Amino acid sequence: MGEGVDPTQMCQSLVDKVMQSEQLMAIADPDLLVLFEDWLEELEAEVRALLKTQGPLDDETVADKLGLSRRGAKFLLTKLLSEGARPIGDES
Repeated sequence: MGEGVDPTQMCQSLVDKVMQSEQLMAIADPDLLVLFEDWLEELEAEVRALLKTQGPLDDETVADKLGLSRRGAKFLLTKLLSEGARPIGDES
């Protein structure tokens, strides 16, 4: 077999990450989770406002304008799109 991803290793990595996530959730303070969710909602609202006023934006621009990492901006843009937001730049 040629080079590529080992599905067994990939599955094990995914299982490890899920277990770690469950462990963190077990010790996380519920008040902190609420604060995080509120913060995320505020960021989503800021991204929506930017898209509404400035039209199509890429993840790099959103990251610069909101002080986020590019990865964080891409996550927000993708999340909004998957939740039914209009495609970026779709003014119809």
